Amino acid sequence: MKLGVFTVLFSDKSFEDMLDYVKESGLDAVEIGTGGNPGNAHCDLDGLLESEGKRKEFMDAINSRGLTISAFSCHANPISPDEAYAKDSDETFRKTVRLAEMLDVPVVNCFSGTAGGHEGAKYPNWPVTPWPTEYSDVLKWQWEEKLIPYWKDAGKFAEEHNVKIGLELHGGFLVHTPYTMLKLREATSPAVGANLDPSHLWWQGIDPVAAIKILAKEGALHHFHAKDTYIDQDNVNMHGLLDMQPYGDVKTRAWTFRSVGCGHSVQEWSDMISALRTYGYDYVVSIEHEDPLMSIDEGFQRAVSNLQSVLIREKPPEMWWA
Repeated sequence: MKLGVFTVLFSDKSFEDMLDYVKESGLDAVEIGTGGNPGNAHCDLDGLLESEGKRKEFMDAINSRGLTISAFSCHANPISPDEAYAKDSDETFRKTVRLAEMLDVPVVNCFSGTAGGHEGAKYPNWPVTPWPTEYSDVLKWQWEEKLIPYWKDAGKFAEEHNVKIGLELHGGFLVHTPYTMLKLREATSPAVGANLDPSHLWWQGIDPVAAIKILAKEGALHHFHAKDTYIDQDNVNMHGLLDMQPYGDVKTRAWTFRSVGCGHSVQEWSDMISALRTYGYDYVVSIEHEDPLMSIDEGFQRAVSNLQSVLIREKPPEMWWA
């Protein structure tokens, strides 16, 4: 396995300075935002698509430092009821897939999206309970009329360009659990898989090791984010896990994103790395840092240190003892 980072964390750095810092920190790969929520601070998407010279310069800067690109990321909402935003999300996704093919980047990470509650709705609607039955009706309509049709077409597009899609299992979007991931994959395309981020599983009560096994057995684990979550049970008792307080309200929030090892033990992270190895994921573990208690540098370096201690880099030999 290799260790990487989602470079949106360093959007204030120039492309070259970011690469130098990543290399100096002992990492092997970068995950680069091409638009949408991650922004495009380190990737001129249109410019790279249009110019072979720019693509060569871009890749030379990365490869000369011994780095690789684990994925391009363009998290947005391609089935948003806001038609302009949905169109922009889709266009960025398709441009990103085309660039990924040109540069031999195997994965494009994004969100599944969330539709409105009906045709003509103004805002996304994320149903989280089957009753009253209107919620079930909304969910059924969203999947059949919006989610599946979009990802059938998008999945086919990705297949045609030899790129895998890594959908992040994230609350607020229709694909947020192993079940919804596999349901969509079965209904659309084998190109559709998961960008598994355990931070979004813990607050839903899902064991990340179990999720790794479920998805990897189906060949649906395409990328892996390393981000932690701290669950504050006292605050869960007050607010529940569907806590709508701003992320900055750490004192009262039910759960808070943390740097690796600050929400769950390094042993639990070791268990995840072992599960990844056991079930065939021998690719990049990409650090994502959204810890409100730490600076960018301290949170990032904490994650690097903890992951370096548990990452399995070398392939195992034959069992010499048995």
